[in-house]
Amino acid sequence: MITLPRLGLGTAPLGGLFTAVGEQSAAETIAAAAAARITYFDTAPRYGHGLAEERLGRLLPAAGITEPVISTKTGWLLEPTDEPGEHSTKVVPDWTERGIRRSLESSLDRLGRSSVDVLYLHDPDDFPDEVRRTAYPAVRRLRDEGLVKAIGFGMNHCAPLAAYVAEFEVDVVLIAGRFSLLDHDALGELLPLCRRTGTAVVVGGVFNTGLLADPTPDAMFHYRPVPPEILARAQQCAAICAEFEVPLAAPAIQLPLLHPAVQSVVVGCRSAAEVVRNDEAYRWPIPERLWWRLADAGFVPPQLLTGSAPASQ
Repeated sequence: MITLPRLGLGTAPLGGLFTAVGEQSAAETIAAAAAARITYFDTAPRYGHGLAEERLGRLLPAAGITEPVISTKTGWLLEPTDEPGEHSTKVVPDWTERGIRRSLESSLDRLGRSSVDVLYLHDPDDFPDEVRRTAYPAVRRLRDEGLVKAIGFGMNHCAPLAAYVAEFEVDVVLIAGRFSLLDHDALGELLPLCRRTGTAVVVGGVFNTGLLADPTPDAMFHYRPVPPEILARAQQCAAICAEFEVPLAAPAIQLPLLHPAVQSVVVGCRSAAEVVRNDEAYRWPIPERLWWRLADAGFVPPQLLTGSAPASQ
């Protein structure tokens, strides 16, 4: 079973998710991660059409991070395009063994590395036949060859991810947005199954696309404008935390780590200030009374506080 650092940096923002990030800001973000002793970085070819991986390849050595833990993803190729637009490539699905290998080789080139720690099959929701026929066997062979240390799936939905964990030998999974103060879906089937199978879990999207970082009407929730009722819940959660003088980001980041199946939380950052704030939130002491207040209000599953998170259901 792979062992990952408890806090990692998600690099989708460094690839320009929602808004562009300049090279200087990207460099300052990685330097802040180095200062906070963050060594785990999650990336993907789809993050800025390779930009996030390229930046890690340039900026990690410059920041003095010589032995990073890196996870990247496969299943989608960056192909040249003559179509007008921001990028010179287009993203196309390719779940063949050749496509999986091409994707990893391109990632390694951008990262300046000979191997990575984790390779996820990235959002294969619509390609179950291809996963079974070619993609999963391909990543297993890559692991056997030593090009990756661990393999798994990175997805936004729990049911198909749990189905893959049940069917295949999976070292690690990344579930985004489904284990947070506002969304407990991963607790239903996925996390008990991973605890039973010994599959490591990485949780991303703990702020639910930014809402739990700054619960305002302009925030996003699951990549869409926040519905009024969800905004009200987020603001209620923030108000409870404020009673205890605890930033909302602290329980947002620390909640998944209460579950025994979860090894790591990755948080996307687009600036040095965000790295500092999130690292402080990760380390912020949370009074037990606050956890129970949040549980009483429905934001925290009580079984996580009693140590009774089930291994099976």
